[in-house]
Amino acid sequence: MRKPEPVTLERGRVRLVPMAREHAPGLAAAARDGELWTLRVTSVPAPGEEAAYIDTALKGQADGHMLPFVVLDAGSGQVLGTTRYHDIVPAVERLEIGYTWYARRVQRTDVNTTAKLLLMTHAFETLGARLVGWRTDNFNFASQRAIERLGARKDGVLRHHAPRRDGTVRDTVMYSLAAGEWPETRAHLEYQLERAR
Repeated sequence: MRKPEPVTLERGRVRLVPMAREHAPGLAAAARDGELWTLRVTSVPAPGEEAAYIDTALKGQADGHMLPFVVLDAGSGQVLGTTRYHDIVPAVERLEIGYTWYARRVQRTDVNTTAKLLLMTHAFETLGARLVGWRTDNFNFASQRAIERLGARKDGVLRHHAPRRDGTVRDTVMYSLAAGEWPETRAHLEYQLERAR
């Protein structure tokens, strides 16, 4: 698997660009749309924490285990949210997609499906990943449904796995999609996006 490097990915109204410090105000505005930091089961930065959030993501990129993106409206350039590759392990040709969140106004639209189609296409067809994974909080049912709609398979649950913002410890639901499953999954996602037009 090739090492993921910063790249811009675009389809329709969705553009994924490498995360940079200058995106802090846009991420703050997107998070305000729905006060997303108040959700117990997400990692959205609270007001004033955007710079630290970006710095952590960029450190993960420098260390080689993350590649963060900001999701933009391709027409206006407005920040819609963020997503990233993480837990990148080239030795086993695996990476995960996560840290995904969107302004409330674009949740349950084609934005997430489009962004994930871009990321999976790049992972499988350009980077040569053999497996793409996802993980989410056991109580984040909306995220679990979104991951399942992408065609991912539920691998299991890691119990008492990671701390939440409020100090409690979550169980983590793990999903994955193997390279051999990608062609059929891609066809299904393309169908979903065409149907949504």
